[in-house]
Amino acid sequence: MARVELKNVSKFFGVVQAVHNADVIFEEGSFTTLLGPSGCGKTTILRMVAGLEGPTTGDIMVAGRRVNDVPIHKRNLGLVFQNYALFPHKTIEENIAFGLKYRSVPKAEAREKVKRALDIVRLPGVEDRYPTQLSGGQQQRIALARAIVIEPDVLLLDEPLSALDANLREEMRVELKSIQDRIGVTTIFVTHDQSEALAMSDRIVVMSAGHVEQEGAPEEVYNAPATEFVARFLGASNIFDARVTGTDAEAVVVEIPHLGRLAVPRGRAAGLEQGAPAKLVMWAEKLKLALPDAPPEGEVSVPGVVEAVDYQGQVARYFVRVGELHLQVIAMIDGRPFAAGTQVAVGIRPGDCAALPAGE
Repeated sequence: MARVELKNVSKFFGVVQAVHNADVIFEEGSFTTLLGPSGCGKTTILRMVAGLEGPTTGDIMVAGRRVNDVPIHKRNLGLVFQNYALFPHKTIEENIAFGLKYRSVPKAEAREKVKRALDIVRLPGVEDRYPTQLSGGQQQRIALARAIVIEPDVLLLDEPLSALDANLREEMRVELKSIQDRIGVTTIFVTHDQSEALAMSDRIVVMSAGHVEQEGAPEEVYNAPATEFVARFLGASNIFDARVTGTDAEAVVVEIPHLGRLAVPRGRAAGLEQGAPAKLVMWAEKLKLALPDAPPEGEVSVPGVVEAVDYQGQVARYFVRVGELHLQVIAMIDGRPFAAGTQVAVGIRPGDCAALPAGE
């Protein structure tokens, strides 16, 4: 295991700055996800840690050692890419042992290490097969086995699940986190998939346009977003203009047209003072929906009308108009979903909301 640290790291490609002064720490043994949309700089950071790209400014430290000028083959890193990068003409054993060969590991010892790696990824006995004889999920496990067989200081995963179908992707993310927990290697995972990041990570680093927007534990980043970008990217969020009308040690009261006043917990409304403009964040899945004569539990209930329904099987996404506001509500379906045109009551728990300074 090794601690990885980026100290004021920037990366330019010509005149384009892909990463802006990043200061990020990946703790020993942690599973940290770099999360953001395409082009945000997350893969560039991964490639700089790997040694595939050099930083323009700043330092990259691995286990306390500056590695800016250390070539990739001397960094003892395991890499897994989106396309697996397996050799089709080599057996599974030869694929996994590839890195051991260049470390001059004796054949008998290499064979034992390959067997142990296959046991870890739960694919024992496939040493003599070829990649084309395995499913996509199995090939992904082989790529992971090849990365961990060298006993790396750091494991780097670049969107390794994105090529899999939805069901297999969910299965593999559970398996991947389980493997990381068992071997305890410091892991940096790159994805644009919010559910992957929330489900798998010890910490999440949210990026946008080369900047680190926020970092923290999944529940912290999700429930207390630091910026409007984070709030929008990490879920189906309703975000409205508001104004602070009261503050104390416990809560910040914000007023929103058509919704009234909501007392947002102080921990989810940092940096807001009396009279300041603000943004109120309400997550679609935390709102409640009911018929007007049986309003949902909650400190605030407002009347609305369903304008459209996006049926998704066990849940439905409702588009609801409340006065001049348009809300998204994601709710479990109990019986039949509400039809478009239905008068409803929308329940809002202020403790489930967050508030941001208007300029964030």
